[in-house]
Amino acid sequence: MEPKKKIRIGDLLVQNRIITHEQLMSALAEQKKSGRKLGRTLIDLNFINETDLLNFLSRQLQIPFIDIAQYSRDDEVTNKLPENLARRFRVMLLEDNQHDVLLAMADPTDLMGLDELTRILKKRIRQAVVRESDLLHAIDQCYRRTGEISDLAGQLHEELTDNDFDFESLLTSNEVAEAPVVKLLQSIFEDAAQINASDIHIEPDEKVLRIRQRVDGILNEQVLNEVKIASALVVRLKLMSGLNISEKRLPQDGRFSIKVKGKMLDIRLSTLPVTNGESIVMRLLDHSQGLLNLDKLGIPDALLNRFRTHIKNPHGLILVTGPTGSGKTTTLYAALSEVNKPDTKIITAEDPVEYNLPRINQSQVNEKVGLTFASVLRSALRQDPDIILVGEMRDTETAEIAIRASITGHLVFSTLHTNGAIETATRLLDMGVEGFILASALQVIIAQRLVRRICQHCISRTEIEHAHQTWIADSFNIESTSIDFKHGKGCQHCNHTGYKGRIGVYELLEMNHQTLDALRKNDSAAFTLAAKNTSGYQPFSLCALEFVRQGITSLDEVIRITGSGV
Repeated sequence: MEPKKKIRIGDLLVQNRIITHEQLMSALAEQKKSGRKLGRTLIDLNFINETDLLNFLSRQLQIPFIDIAQYSRDDEVTNKLPENLARRFRVMLLEDNQHDVLLAMADPTDLMGLDELTRILKKRIRQAVVRESDLLHAIDQCYRRTGEISDLAGQLHEELTDNDFDFESLLTSNEVAEAPVVKLLQSIFEDAAQINASDIHIEPDEKVLRIRQRVDGILNEQVLNEVKIASALVVRLKLMSGLNISEKRLPQDGRFSIKVKGKMLDIRLSTLPVTNGESIVMRLLDHSQGLLNLDKLGIPDALLNRFRTHIKNPHGLILVTGPTGSGKTTTLYAALSEVNKPDTKIITAEDPVEYNLPRINQSQVNEKVGLTFASVLRSALRQDPDIILVGEMRDTETAEIAIRASITGHLVFSTLHTNGAIETATRLLDMGVEGFILASALQVIIAQRLVRRICQHCISRTEIEHAHQTWIADSFNIESTSIDFKHGKGCQHCNHTGYKGRIGVYELLEMNHQTLDALRKNDSAAFTLAAKNTSGYQPFSLCALEFVRQGITSLDEVIRITGSGV
């Protein structure tokens, strides 16, 4: 293979009148200061856009320009090139044939890197040019920690073959940083942070250990054959959470903080005794992202304006409802942040306190020592509050104290686990709350779900089944032909799921004369009928369908959250 000549990309761009000589000189001067590649410097200075530069290089070097985000690659092939080399040279191995390889490069003019890779791979290299940002994202997706997790699990399993192994001596020793169990946990957390997982589940089965991660509300599973390592992971996590490592018969809850990939994560940990040991679930709270405000939650403007009217009232009861993981806490914290003023005293009773808010007095419920929601609430009322947040109305006593507080001059926020806004009020009646007291306090109920956003990198039009067309027409009185349905084909940006991120869908129910009259009579059926006819009320399925119309989510997501559609 003949040696390649060094390409003076700047001179070529000037010769082809894509940039001026003055722009080249300016970029070279900036390059000396920053040390970045000339191509990247030209892009950052807005002298040329990235696509034009890559198309120019493709023509000059007679190599293909590949959109790696849409490229169907084989991770087994890609992993033949070690991660450190891929990141060092900004390259990715796409094809490996008998005589040559195809290498995607962010900078195909890097001849020194090309020479070293040729020496390492020992094959002729065919080049392709790709966008650097897409390449780095592809590297993050390809070189996930799943292989490393399996390898470390194997190492740890070998150390645990001796039945007399002393877990505590390893896990509390000075050389703990070198222990495979710690390295394994580090890899698990790094992998979770890399794919923005919200939860990690560690579940021992009879013959395997399952590690599952919830991404955008959906669980992904990795199965490890080394089931014996489960005990070591549980012990180490209990130590990190300050829990009792000798107690295996009862559930325990704890928390700890770690820094992973530049993110500060607060981990809420829960253990549960199961048939084959202890199951652990960890909720990952990313404090580096900060809290969202109400404007960024995705609440439709009409609903948001009405909700804002209620949170500015001096007293009354405001309920945010939905199942676990539907974003209730995020909505509540966003609302509290908006009313958090120097002249307003706010006290919360939470289990647990997820985010620390300035100027707000947050109390952590601890039922083991008798610090229940009800007892915190009673004490909070003696602290001269203007606004109270009750983390959850779990029992009749807590509900009644909160409701009485809201009719004696306090604004009270709280949550319930219900399927919708209408069911919330009837649930409180079923719990034994007197209807006339509830009617005196309740102002508004907001119910919510989270649906996955279609990945904008692989979004495309799609057709829907006839049964779904009929469902839309019958349920929403809308012709499906008026909607341009979209879905995600799957790409590297969304880990080939077709979805990236989530957005909330909401329904808002405001009390009026008819609904309050039904509550006073403890008449659930009448309340349900009156609520459905309330002005401005629409179920969150309609909110979700509007996101379908806008191309934000798919019809499959609407069907998933409503449990119907066929």
